[in-house]
Amino acid sequence: MGDKIGIVVTGASGRMGQMLIKAVTASERCRLVGALERPGHGWVGADIGTCMGGAALGVTVSDDVDATLAGADAVIDFTAPQATIAFAAAAARAGVVHVIGTTGMNDGEIAQLAPAGKDTVIVRAGNMSLGVNLLTKLTKIVAAALDEDFDIEVVEAHHNQKVDAPSGTALMLGQAAAEGRGVALADVSDSGRDGITGARKRGDIGFSAIRGGDIVGEHDVLFAGAGERIVLRHVASDRSLFAKGALRAALWGQGKPAGEYDMMDVLGL
Repeated sequence: MGDKIGIVVTGASGRMGQMLIKAVTASERCRLVGALERPGHGWVGADIGTCMGGAALGVTVSDDVDATLAGADAVIDFTAPQATIAFAAAAARAGVVHVIGTTGMNDGEIAQLAPAGKDTVIVRAGNMSLGVNLLTKLTKIVAAALDEDFDIEVVEAHHNQKVDAPSGTALMLGQAAAEGRGVALADVSDSGRDGITGARKRGDIGFSAIRGGDIVGEHDVLFAGAGERIVLRHVASDRSLFAKGALRAALWGQGKPAGEYDMMDVLGL
């Protein structure tokens, strides 16, 4: 037990929270030392295992962030932007690695993580999977090789309960394409088309979002030129791959200098 790193999971009742808890308890290198939920949530004060419909795990769901992080080695956080900002400050106070899979964060919210990154390790990524991060790397390479004669469109599909669009992964891919072309994504982003929009602007990077059923996550990066198209694609069929990536990030972050990192760092890409 002593050589296992202690993990706290935030948003414990959520779909991703429960998946993370299952991944931690199944891991040979990690142990669950805390589960957090918002004040007033019905699970607070109960054993997380029984709340999830299984055997007791000996970990009580808490709404006391500082007390729960005391003695932990890492906190894994797939919640909401404002909650993540607060968790970052708490992780910095406790000196624990903060793994962030929260999506929908804007530039201003991301900037608010910087003070915490001076005191602890933050690993933040729009997607924790190996395949998506390889896709991101390839997107940057292809975008750099092709000029603006090729329109770039990021097409993403997710389940009907997802609350943000474009997805964090789509934005990560769009950012990679923009970096490949040497431009700022904010200057060329094109999403939410509706009605008479006029012709597509040369050099724009477009985003299209599909929501339906129980789609885990599908991302295509389309490079469309005259007479030919190049499509880079990643399909996730099992949500557990995100949890496995998050655990890998939590393990990687142990002993690293304080700072802000991403999955490219974790995977050595």
